[in-house]
Order: sequence, then structure tokens, then C-alpha cells
Amino acid sequence: MIRKCIMILMILPLLYGCTIREGTEDKVRDVEFTVLSRDDVLQEFLEFILEKQEEPFKLTYTTEEYLYIAVGYGRQESGGYSIAIKDFYLTENTLVIDTELIGPSVSADQIPAESFPFAVIKTEKMDQTVVFQ
Repeated sequence: MIRKCIMILMILPLLYGCTIREGTEDKVRDVEFTVLSRDDVLQEFLEFILEKQEEPFKLTYTTEEYLYIAVGYGRQESGGYSIAIKDFYLTENTLVIDTELIGPSVSADQIPAESFPFAVIKTEKMDQTVVFQ
């Protein structure tokens, strides 16, 4: 009898830990997207991005057919930065985008001028709230 009680007590914390979710939702599916070059960004949205580029930003722009999402990392001391789209997926209630700023490689040809890295993606129009990670 004592062994059974000990086993149950040992299992309970594991079950409890598995059921707690700290504000995250499960991925329903990955969402297809296209990373846009600066030339392919809608002019009105690009102008807004350029106004905001000094500081980090997270923006969305919607048309009749598409949702555009922009993520910027503000002023950087040099060029050579890029932004990786690590994940983009749909949950039951949200669209989640996870990005990462990748620094320039350490090389002799590093551009000393400041830069304002940002990325813009285009995807199907959805009514979910966008969550930036």
C-alpha cells in the first residue's frame, strides 16, 4: 500500500507540470508566406516602415487579399545584418511569427555605415491577431 502511494505522489507533479501552459497555444498548422524584397513592398506600407525604422517595430498591413507583416530591429552600427523568419504558424486564435536578428559575419569587408534591418512577409489574409515572438 505504501508503494502505491509513493508512486502516485511521484507521478502527480509530472502530470501537473504537463498541463500548465503559460499563455501559449498549440500550433494548428504552418502558414505559407513569401519574404518580400524592398522593391516588392507596397509603397504606402514601405513609407510607413521607413518612418519607423529608427527604432524596433512590429507592423501589419492588410489589403483585400493579403496580410503583410513587417519586423524591424532599429538602428544598427554597421551593415551586414539579416533577419531570419524562424517560425510562422496558426494557432486556434492567433498567427504567430518568430524572427531573429542575425549579426554580420566577422570579416574585413564589414560595412561600417549604420543600417536599419527589417523584413516584410506576405501571406494570405486572415482575421487572427498577429503575435510577435
